[in-house]
Amino acid sequence: MDSRQVYQGLDLGSGKDLAEYARYSPPVPYHLIDIVDPAEVYSLFRFQVDSYVALEEFLGRRGENVPPVLAGGTGLYLEAVLKRYAIAEVPENPELRAELMTQDAESLKKELHYLNKEVYARTDLSSKKRVVRALEIALSPRGTVFRNRLPDWTLNPLIFVTVCERQTLRRRIQERLAARLEEGLIAEVQGLLDRGVSWERLASLGMEYRQVASHLRGEKSLGEMAEDLQREIHMLAKRQETYFRGMQRRGLPVHWIGTEVTAEELEQRYYAWKKNDFAPLT
Repeated sequence: MDSRQVYQGLDLGSGKDLAEYARYSPPVPYHLIDIVDPAEVYSLFRFQVDSYVALEEFLGRRGENVPPVLAGGTGLYLEAVLKRYAIAEVPENPELRAELMTQDAESLKKELHYLNKEVYARTDLSSKKRVVRALEIALSPRGTVFRNRLPDWTLNPLIFVTVCERQTLRRRIQERLAARLEEGLIAEVQGLLDRGVSWERLASLGMEYRQVASHLRGEKSLGEMAEDLQREIHMLAKRQETYFRGMQRRGLPVHWIGTEVTAEELEQRYYAWKKNDFAPLT
């Protein structure tokens, strides 16, 4: 459930941590990781299609007794799958997008609300880029043509979102970034450039790739890049929490848990929930 882990070669910067899946015997099977080349543009539409294919395959093989787990931080992807959004398959329009990005965010929101209230209601309004993309869909002649085949089943989700005290979160972000730089994040970005990924494409693949690319171009020192990146990651964490709280207001039940909760405790809570003996957390 991650908008960047789908890309091959975006490993440290997207936090794939694939070694975690291999700690068990047999290894934990995973889906929708490393499925497209970074030169491609992977959309919400494609994620929803691929998710339904993976879920149908999983449920057909495992049945309802073994729950599939959707893990990641891209809340819009989760909401689109769980709420079975009818999504328009609309190609990017670089000229329109560039024009819209020159306008202020509030004007864009008002225009989107006027053009398509349904799209407005499910758009992450805290992100100007997502508002622009929503307008791109609403303004397209094909913006009302939905091509995704939605499944005839619905999911009954148990949603956990972790929350962390601000100072602890800041420290963890700093430690994690330092570890990724130590493990070779800069070399990873250089490798993508060597594979032919353009500077412009790197800038669109997320803050880690944009900031490291800026350092590789000589625009920032290592220290400046690390400081700017740490600040951006912290802002992303705040936006993620805001999105999940909005998702809760839009009708999906969310259970907020501390980061000290273990996987075993989550498993116990799942089975208690299955037996209708689960007290929602506040």
